[in-house]
Amino acid sequence: MKTALAQISRTDDVTGATSNPIYLATAYAHAKLGESTGFDYTRTKNPTRSHFEEVFARLEGGKYSFATASGMAAIQLVCNLFKPADEILVSFDLYGGTFRLFDYYAEQYGVCFKYIDFNNIEEVTNSITDNTRAFFIEPISNPLMTAVDLTPLYAIASERHLLTIIDNTFLTPYLSTPLKDGADIVLHSATKYISGHNDVLAGVVTVNDETLGEQLGQFHNMIGATLSPFDSYLLLRGLKTLHLRIERSSDNARRLAQAFESHEAVQEVLYAGESGMLSLRLNNNYKVGPFLEQLKVCIFAESLGGTETFITFPYTQTHVDMPEEEKQKRGIDEQLIRISVGIEDYNDIEQDIIQALKHAAVKEAV
Repeated sequence: MKTALAQISRTDDVTGATSNPIYLATAYAHAKLGESTGFDYTRTKNPTRSHFEEVFARLEGGKYSFATASGMAAIQLVCNLFKPADEILVSFDLYGGTFRLFDYYAEQYGVCFKYIDFNNIEEVTNSITDNTRAFFIEPISNPLMTAVDLTPLYAIASERHLLTIIDNTFLTPYLSTPLKDGADIVLHSATKYISGHNDVLAGVVTVNDETLGEQLGQFHNMIGATLSPFDSYLLLRGLKTLHLRIERSSDNARRLAQAFESHEAVQEVLYAGESGMLSLRLNNNYKVGPFLEQLKVCIFAESLGGTETFITFPYTQTHVDMPEEEKQKRGIDEQLIRISVGIEDYNDIEQDIIQALKHAAVKEAV
Protein backbone atom coordinates (compact mmCIF):
# COMPACT_ATOMS: atom_id res chain seq x y z
CA MET A 1 0.00 0.00 0.00
CA LYS A 2 2.73 2.49 1.00
CA THR A 3 4.82 1.73 -2.10
CA ALA A 4 1.86 2.17 -4.41
CA LEU A 5 0.84 5.43 -2.74
CA ALA A 6 4.35 6.75 -3.22
CA GLN A 7 4.07 6.09 -6.96
CA ILE A 8 1.07 8.41 -7.24
CA SER A 9 3.29 11.45 -6.84
CA ARG A 10 6.08 10.40 -9.17
CA THR A 11 7.38 13.24 -11.32
CA ASP A 12 6.70 13.55 -15.03
CA ASP A 13 9.73 12.29 -16.97
CA VAL A 14 9.67 15.19 -19.45
CA THR A 15 8.82 18.23 -17.33
CA GLY A 16 9.42 17.11 -13.75
CA ALA A 17 5.80 18.03 -12.86
CA THR A 18 4.80 16.55 -9.48
CA SER A 19 1.15 16.11 -10.49
CA ASN A 20 0.29 13.63 -13.19
CA PRO A 21 -0.57 15.40 -16.48
CA ILE A 22 -4.14 15.42 -17.78
CA TYR A 23 -4.11 14.14 -21.36
CA LEU A 24 -7.30 15.37 -23.01
CA ALA A 25 -6.46 14.08 -26.48
CA THR A 26 -8.98 11.63 -27.94
CA ALA A 27 -6.66 10.46 -30.74
CA TYR A 28 -2.91 9.79 -31.03
CA ALA A 29 -0.65 10.08 -34.07
CA HIS A 30 1.13 7.09 -35.58
CA ALA A 31 4.63 7.41 -37.02
CA LYS A 32 3.91 4.83 -39.69
CA LEU A 33 1.67 1.89 -40.56
CA GLY A 34 1.72 -0.75 -37.84
CA GLU A 35 3.52 1.43 -35.32
CA SER A 36 1.82 2.85 -32.20
CA THR A 37 2.85 4.66 -29.05
CA GLY A 38 0.53 2.30 -27.16
CA PHE A 39 -2.25 4.86 -27.32
CA ASP A 40 -4.62 4.95 -30.29
CA TYR A 41 -8.05 6.16 -29.16
CA THR A 42 -8.88 7.43 -25.70
CA ARG A 43 -11.89 5.16 -25.13
CA THR A 44 -9.50 2.22 -25.43
CA LYS A 45 -6.62 3.75 -23.50
CA ASN A 46 -5.75 7.17 -22.13
CA PRO A 47 -2.44 8.08 -20.40
CA THR A 48 -4.08 9.74 -17.39
CA ARG A 49 -6.62 6.97 -16.91
CA SER A 50 -3.94 4.33 -17.42
CA HIS A 51 -1.80 5.90 -14.69
CA PHE A 52 -4.70 5.77 -12.24
CA GLU A 53 -5.51 2.18 -13.22
CA GLU A 54 -1.90 1.07 -12.77
CA VAL A 55 -1.61 2.71 -9.35
CA PHE A 56 -4.96 1.36 -8.21
CA ALA A 57 -4.17 -2.18 -9.33
CA ARG A 58 -1.07 -2.08 -7.14
CA LEU A 59 -3.08 -0.77 -4.18
CA GLU A 60 -5.50 -3.69 -4.59
CA GLY A 61 -2.76 -6.26 -5.05
CA GLY A 62 -4.09 -6.92 -8.54
CA LYS A 63 -2.85 -6.81 -12.11
CA TYR A 64 -5.64 -5.10 -14.05
CA SER A 65 -7.89 -2.21 -13.05
CA PHE A 66 -10.61 -0.70 -15.21
CA ALA A 67 -11.81 2.81 -14.39
CA THR A 68 -15.45 3.36 -15.29
CA ALA A 69 -17.80 6.32 -15.54
CA SER A 70 -19.61 5.46 -12.29
CA GLY A 71 -19.87 2.82 -9.58
CA MET A 72 -22.92 1.38 -11.30
CA ALA A 73 -20.96 1.18 -14.57
CA ALA A 74 -18.37 -0.90 -12.67
CA ILE A 75 -21.07 -3.36 -11.55
CA GLN A 76 -22.59 -3.41 -15.04
CA LEU A 77 -19.14 -4.16 -16.50
CA VAL A 78 -18.90 -7.25 -14.27
CA CYS A 79 -22.47 -8.31 -15.14
CA ASN A 80 -21.34 -8.83 -18.73
CA LEU A 81 -19.47 -11.93 -17.60
CA PHE A 82 -22.76 -13.78 -17.13
CA LYS A 83 -25.33 -15.22 -19.51
CA PRO A 84 -29.02 -16.20 -19.28
CA ALA A 85 -29.80 -18.85 -16.63
CA ASP A 86 -26.57 -18.12 -14.74
CA GLU A 87 -27.19 -17.70 -11.02
CA ILE A 88 -25.42 -15.30 -8.66
CA LEU A 89 -25.74 -15.44 -4.88
CA VAL A 90 -25.96 -11.90 -3.50
CA SER A 91 -25.74 -10.23 -0.09
CA PHE A 92 -29.29 -9.96 1.28
CA ASP A 93 -28.73 -6.39 2.43
CA LEU A 94 -27.02 -4.25 -0.21
CA TYR A 95 -27.11 -0.91 -1.99
CA GLY A 96 -30.48 -0.18 -3.57
CA GLY A 97 -28.96 0.78 -6.92
CA THR A 98 -27.30 -2.63 -7.17
CA PHE A 99 -30.61 -4.31 -6.35
CA ARG A 100 -32.29 -2.25 -9.10
CA LEU A 101 -29.64 -3.19 -11.69
CA PHE A 102 -29.80 -6.88 -10.78
CA ASP A 103 -33.58 -6.79 -11.00
CA TYR A 104 -33.26 -5.36 -14.50
CA TYR A 105 -30.72 -8.01 -15.58
CA ALA A 106 -33.00 -10.73 -14.22
CA GLU A 107 -35.99 -9.42 -16.16
CA GLN A 108 -34.25 -8.51 -19.41
CA TYR A 109 -31.49 -11.11 -19.66
CA GLY A 110 -32.59 -14.03 -17.51
CA VAL A 111 -29.68 -13.88 -15.06
CA CYS A 112 -30.85 -15.16 -11.67
CA PHE A 113 -29.91 -13.27 -8.48
CA LYS A 114 -30.58 -15.04 -5.18
CA TYR A 115 -30.32 -12.96 -1.98
CA ILE A 116 -28.87 -14.79 1.00
CA ASP A 117 -27.18 -14.31 4.38
CA PHE A 118 -23.49 -14.94 3.72
CA ASN A 119 -22.85 -15.32 7.46
CA ASN A 120 -25.06 -18.42 7.43
CA ILE A 121 -22.73 -21.00 5.88
CA GLU A 122 -25.43 -23.66 5.76
CA GLU A 123 -27.66 -21.31 3.78
CA VAL A 124 -24.77 -20.50 1.46
CA THR A 125 -23.96 -24.14 0.67
CA ASN A 126 -27.63 -25.09 0.33
CA SER A 127 -28.21 -22.21 -2.10
CA ILE A 128 -25.55 -23.33 -4.57
CA THR A 129 -26.93 -25.10 -7.64
CA ASP A 130 -25.50 -26.35 -10.93
CA ASN A 131 -26.26 -22.91 -12.38
CA THR A 132 -24.48 -20.92 -9.67
CA ARG A 133 -21.56 -18.96 -11.07
CA ALA A 134 -20.59 -16.39 -8.46
CA PHE A 135 -20.95 -14.75 -5.06
CA PHE A 136 -21.58 -11.00 -5.01
CA ILE A 137 -20.76 -9.72 -1.52
CA GLU A 138 -20.76 -6.42 0.30
CA PRO A 139 -18.35 -7.16 3.20
CA ILE A 140 -20.07 -4.37 5.13
CA SER A 141 -23.65 -4.18 3.95
CA ASN A 142 -25.48 -1.02 2.91
CA PRO A 143 -27.32 0.34 4.87
CA LEU A 144 -27.47 -2.10 7.82
CA MET A 145 -23.69 -2.33 8.26
CA THR A 146 -23.64 -6.11 8.64
CA ALA A 147 -20.06 -7.40 8.54
CA VAL A 148 -19.36 -10.63 6.64
CA ASP A 149 -16.56 -13.09 7.37
CA LEU A 150 -15.15 -13.65 3.89
CA THR A 151 -12.62 -16.39 4.70
CA PRO A 152 -14.98 -19.40 4.64
CA LEU A 153 -16.70 -18.01 1.55
CA TYR A 154 -13.43 -17.93 -0.38
CA ALA A 155 -12.91 -21.59 0.50
CA ILE A 156 -16.41 -22.57 -0.64
CA ALA A 157 -16.08 -20.60 -3.87
CA SER A 158 -12.71 -22.16 -4.65
CA GLU A 159 -14.03 -25.66 -4.01
CA ARG A 160 -17.12 -25.08 -6.18
CA HIS A 161 -15.25 -23.10 -8.89
CA LEU A 162 -17.30 -19.96 -8.33
CA LEU A 163 -16.22 -16.35 -8.76
CA THR A 164 -16.15 -14.14 -5.68
CA ILE A 165 -17.06 -10.54 -6.46
CA ILE A 166 -16.49 -8.06 -3.64
CA ASP A 167 -17.94 -4.56 -3.55
CA ASN A 168 -15.25 -2.96 -1.40
CA THR A 169 -16.58 0.61 -1.54
CA PHE A 170 -16.99 1.01 2.23
CA LEU A 171 -13.56 -0.38 3.12
CA THR A 172 -11.23 0.70 0.27
CA PRO A 173 -7.80 -0.89 -0.30
CA TYR A 174 -6.56 0.93 2.79
CA LEU A 175 -8.65 -1.25 5.12
CA SER A 176 -9.08 -4.39 3.02
CA THR A 177 -7.46 -6.01 -0.04
CA PRO A 178 -9.74 -8.94 -0.94
CA LEU A 179 -7.73 -9.93 -4.03
CA LYS A 180 -4.84 -10.85 -1.75
CA ASP A 181 -7.14 -13.01 0.40
CA GLY A 182 -8.91 -15.01 -2.29
CA ALA A 183 -11.40 -12.80 -4.15
CA ASP A 184 -11.54 -12.90 -7.94
CA ILE A 185 -13.03 -9.47 -8.65
CA VAL A 186 -13.07 -6.34 -6.50
CA LEU A 187 -15.05 -3.27 -7.41
CA HIS A 188 -15.66 0.17 -5.97
CA SER A 189 -17.84 3.16 -6.44
CA ALA A 190 -14.80 5.42 -6.66
CA THR A 191 -17.17 8.36 -6.32
CA LYS A 192 -16.98 7.66 -2.60
CA TYR A 193 -13.81 7.23 -0.53
CA ILE A 194 -11.41 6.87 -3.47
CA SER A 195 -12.26 10.36 -4.68
CA GLY A 196 -13.13 11.58 -1.21
CA HIS A 197 -14.25 15.09 -2.15
CA ASN A 198 -17.77 14.65 -3.57
CA ASP A 199 -16.72 16.01 -6.95
CA VAL A 200 -16.14 12.91 -9.11
CA LEU A 201 -18.48 10.24 -10.50
CA ALA A 202 -16.42 7.08 -11.05
CA GLY A 203 -16.06 3.35 -10.56
CA VAL A 204 -13.24 0.83 -10.75
CA VAL A 205 -12.97 -2.94 -11.20
CA THR A 206 -9.77 -4.86 -10.40
CA VAL A 207 -8.73 -8.47 -11.06
CA ASN A 208 -5.64 -10.66 -10.96
CA ASP A 209 -6.60 -13.35 -13.43
CA GLU A 210 -5.36 -13.01 -17.02
CA THR A 211 -8.55 -14.38 -18.58
CA LEU A 212 -10.81 -12.14 -16.50
CA GLY A 213 -8.55 -9.20 -17.29
CA GLU A 214 -8.82 -9.86 -21.01
CA GLN A 215 -12.61 -10.30 -20.90
CA LEU A 216 -13.24 -7.20 -18.82
CA GLY A 217 -10.81 -5.18 -20.95
CA GLN A 218 -12.80 -6.08 -24.08
CA PHE A 219 -16.12 -5.19 -22.43
CA HIS A 220 -14.65 -1.95 -21.08
CA ASN A 221 -13.58 -0.88 -24.54
CA MET A 222 -16.71 -2.07 -26.36
CA ILE A 223 -19.24 -0.55 -23.95
CA GLY A 224 -17.27 2.67 -23.64
CA ALA A 225 -18.33 3.70 -20.12
CA THR A 226 -14.72 4.65 -19.41
CA LEU A 227 -13.53 7.36 -17.06
CA SER A 228 -12.60 10.77 -18.41
CA PRO A 229 -9.00 12.03 -18.16
CA PHE A 230 -9.92 14.86 -15.78
CA ASP A 231 -11.84 12.56 -13.45
CA SER A 232 -8.94 10.11 -13.54
CA TYR A 233 -6.67 12.94 -12.43
CA LEU A 234 -9.04 13.79 -9.56
CA LEU A 235 -9.02 10.15 -8.40
CA LEU A 236 -5.23 10.23 -8.35
CA ARG A 237 -5.46 13.36 -6.22
CA GLY A 238 -7.91 11.61 -3.88
CA LEU A 239 -5.63 8.62 -3.41
CA LYS A 240 -2.90 10.88 -2.02
CA THR A 241 -4.99 11.55 1.10
CA LEU A 242 -6.95 8.28 1.27
CA HIS A 243 -5.14 6.96 4.34
CA LEU A 244 -5.52 10.21 6.25
CA ARG A 245 -9.22 10.56 5.44
CA ILE A 246 -10.03 6.93 6.24
CA GLU A 247 -8.26 7.09 9.60
CA ARG A 248 -9.98 10.33 10.62
CA SER A 249 -13.48 9.37 9.45
CA SER A 250 -13.15 5.88 11.02
CA ASP A 251 -12.09 7.36 14.34
CA ASN A 252 -14.99 9.83 14.24
CA ALA A 253 -17.41 7.01 13.40
CA ARG A 254 -16.23 4.83 16.29
CA ARG A 255 -16.69 7.67 18.73
CA LEU A 256 -20.09 8.52 17.30
CA ALA A 257 -21.28 4.89 17.53
CA GLN A 258 -20.26 4.76 21.17
CA ALA A 259 -21.85 8.11 21.98
CA PHE A 260 -25.27 7.18 20.63
CA GLU A 261 -25.49 3.67 22.09
CA SER A 262 -27.18 5.14 25.15
CA HIS A 263 -28.93 8.16 23.63
CA GLU A 264 -32.65 8.26 24.37
CA ALA A 265 -33.53 9.03 20.74
CA VAL A 266 -31.70 6.04 19.29
CA GLN A 267 -33.26 2.59 19.25
CA GLU A 268 -30.32 0.92 17.52
CA VAL A 269 -26.77 1.73 16.44
CA LEU A 270 -25.65 -0.24 13.39
CA TYR A 271 -21.86 -0.18 13.08
CA ALA A 272 -19.45 -2.83 11.80
CA GLY A 273 -16.50 -1.62 13.87
CA GLU A 274 -14.48 -0.18 10.98
CA SER A 275 -14.79 2.41 8.20
CA GLY A 276 -16.56 5.74 8.53
CA MET A 277 -20.02 4.33 7.91
CA LEU A 278 -22.77 3.72 10.46
CA SER A 279 -26.55 3.80 10.66
CA LEU A 280 -28.92 4.83 13.43
CA ARG A 281 -32.48 3.70 13.92
CA LEU A 282 -34.42 6.36 15.77
CA ASN A 283 -37.12 5.27 18.18
CA ASN A 284 -40.74 6.05 17.37
CA ASN A 285 -40.79 9.15 19.58
CA TYR A 286 -38.53 10.92 17.08
CA LYS A 287 -39.23 11.87 13.48
CA VAL A 288 -36.56 11.76 10.77
CA GLY A 289 -37.95 14.71 8.76
CA PRO A 290 -37.55 17.42 11.44
CA PHE A 291 -34.17 15.95 12.39
CA LEU A 292 -32.82 16.29 8.84
CA GLU A 293 -34.18 19.82 8.48
CA GLN A 294 -32.30 21.04 11.56
CA LEU A 295 -28.80 19.85 10.62
CA LYS A 296 -26.23 22.66 10.61
CA VAL A 297 -22.84 20.96 10.23
CA CYS A 298 -23.83 17.59 8.78
CA ILE A 299 -25.44 17.59 5.34
CA PHE A 300 -28.63 15.79 4.30
CA ALA A 301 -27.39 14.28 1.03
CA GLU A 302 -27.32 11.02 -0.90
CA SER A 303 -23.73 9.84 -1.07
CA LEU A 304 -20.85 8.83 1.18
CA GLY A 305 -17.10 8.74 1.63
CA GLY A 306 -16.39 12.46 1.32
CA THR A 307 -14.73 14.89 3.67
CA GLU A 308 -18.12 16.18 4.83
CA THR A 309 -20.50 14.22 7.06
CA PHE A 310 -23.49 13.16 4.96
CA ILE A 311 -26.71 11.83 6.44
CA THR A 312 -28.90 9.81 4.08
CA PHE A 313 -32.48 8.53 4.44
CA PRO A 314 -32.34 5.14 2.66
CA TYR A 315 -36.13 4.68 2.65
CA THR A 316 -36.66 7.47 0.10
CA GLN A 317 -33.15 7.89 -1.27
CA THR A 318 -30.71 5.00 -1.86
CA HIS A 319 -33.42 2.31 -1.67
CA VAL A 320 -36.39 4.22 -3.04
CA ASP A 321 -36.89 1.78 -5.96
CA MET A 322 -36.75 -1.32 -3.78
CA PRO A 323 -40.26 -2.79 -3.35
CA GLU A 324 -41.87 -2.07 0.01
CA GLU A 325 -41.94 -5.73 1.03
CA GLU A 326 -38.21 -6.04 0.31
CA LYS A 327 -37.45 -2.94 2.38
CA GLN A 328 -39.44 -4.34 5.29
CA LYS A 329 -37.63 -7.68 5.12
CA ARG A 330 -34.34 -5.83 5.49
CA GLY A 331 -35.45 -3.38 8.16
CA ILE A 332 -35.14 -0.36 5.87
CA ASP A 333 -37.90 1.68 7.46
CA GLU A 334 -38.83 5.31 8.08
CA GLN A 335 -36.78 5.45 11.28
CA LEU A 336 -33.45 4.46 9.71
CA ILE A 337 -30.76 7.00 8.82
CA ARG A 338 -27.32 6.26 7.35
CA ILE A 339 -24.34 8.40 8.30
CA SER A 340 -21.15 8.78 6.28
CA VAL A 341 -18.94 10.34 8.94
CA GLY A 342 -16.59 12.97 7.60
CA ILE A 343 -13.32 14.44 8.81
CA GLU A 344 -14.72 17.48 10.61
CA ASP A 345 -13.97 18.06 14.28
CA TYR A 346 -15.67 15.20 16.13
CA ASN A 347 -17.37 17.42 18.68
CA ASP A 348 -18.95 19.51 15.93
CA ILE A 349 -20.47 16.38 14.36
CA GLU A 350 -21.79 14.97 17.64
CA GLN A 351 -23.23 18.25 18.88
CA ASP A 352 -24.94 18.90 15.54
CA ILE A 353 -26.69 15.54 15.64
CA ILE A 354 -27.70 16.06 19.28
CA GLN A 355 -29.21 19.50 18.64
CA ALA A 356 -31.06 18.22 15.56
CA LEU A 357 -32.51 15.32 17.55
CA LYS A 358 -33.97 17.77 20.07
CA HIS A 359 -36.09 19.22 17.27
CA ALA A 360 -37.15 15.74 16.16
CA ALA A 361 -38.89 14.69 19.37
CA VAL A 362 -42.62 14.13 18.97
CA LYS A 363 -44.49 16.57 21.18
CA GLU A 364 -47.26 15.00 23.21
CA ALA A 365 -50.73 16.45 22.75
CA VAL A 366 -51.90 18.54 25.68
